[in-house]
Amino acid sequence: MTAWFVTGGAGYIGAHVVSALLDAGFTAVAYDNLSTGKREFVADGAQFVEGDILDADALKAALTTHDCVGVIHCAGYKYAGESVKYPLLTYRQNVSGTITLLEAMASAGVRGLVFSSSAGVYGTPDTEVVTEATPCHPESPYGESKLVAEWLIRDQVAATDAPLAATSLRYFNVVGSGRPDIYDVSPHNLFPKVFATLVRGQAARINGDDYATPDGTCVRDYVHVADLAAAHVEAARALDEGRALEPVYNLGSGAGTSVREIVDAMRAVTGIATEPVIGPRRPGDPARIVAAGDLAARDLGWQTRFTIEQMVSSAWEALPRS
Repeated sequence: MTAWFVTGGAGYIGAHVVSALLDAGFTAVAYDNLSTGKREFVADGAQFVEGDILDADALKAALTTHDCVGVIHCAGYKYAGESVKYPLLTYRQNVSGTITLLEAMASAGVRGLVFSSSAGVYGTPDTEVVTEATPCHPESPYGESKLVAEWLIRDQVAATDAPLAATSLRYFNVVGSGRPDIYDVSPHNLFPKVFATLVRGQAARINGDDYATPDGTCVRDYVHVADLAAAHVEAARALDEGRALEPVYNLGSGAGTSVREIVDAMRAVTGIATEPVIGPRRPGDPARIVAAGDLAARDLGWQTRFTIEQMVSSAWEALPRS
């Protein structure tokens, strides 16, 4: 099978993508500077190259040496809330990094690209179910940088003499674990934050319980990281086979899960029954936002295969105990 290059391949999402590529029979090359990724996350059988997304020479050398036909681009600065504090860092990693990668790919003759984008490009939409046609109004440097990266890819697809084939995958909250030795390392994401709170013996906080939802708490879309990784691999396979793909796809459940349901599942899985604290609503929080995955189901075989309990339990089992 062909070789695919995964930027950020030692990170939480990237390492799952590497594993999924290997399971599907592809050759996988993980490229990561290990600033947040972990070398031990990279599966046996994958090639590992330590390098930075801003290093054009290192990117080109790795792509050429390993005879890669395509790239799954997962590297970047992924903290939406923190991006407000560090906009220049966010743009450098996510925009300049994408430019550098596209230049290296063109120089190395690599013609397939799957971009790990984000539903953060939508901002706070005025609809409960987000489709690919929903207008993009990002509200953080992170969301803006992901949208700019999508534009860069779109324009490179249109401009190259030897056409670049590419697609971008947008998703909301990625949770769970597909391998017991890979876990979410982010201190800013929901699952690690709530787990850490419960372990400290403190109560999880729910912001508002008077929304127009079944249990009064906000409803959001959560996708299991293993399902997400499988979608990236199917996109790579499609590009490998010369099948046309849409420029962007949403990866969502179309249904969503409430904050109360998430917290209750975490309490049940951990056995830490501390009652959550109900606080006031956060300004601007819509009652419900979920993503429709119909296009991805049609073209990428997208499906959500895990219950929220399975998402929580897989994350909890993979979390290291100190």
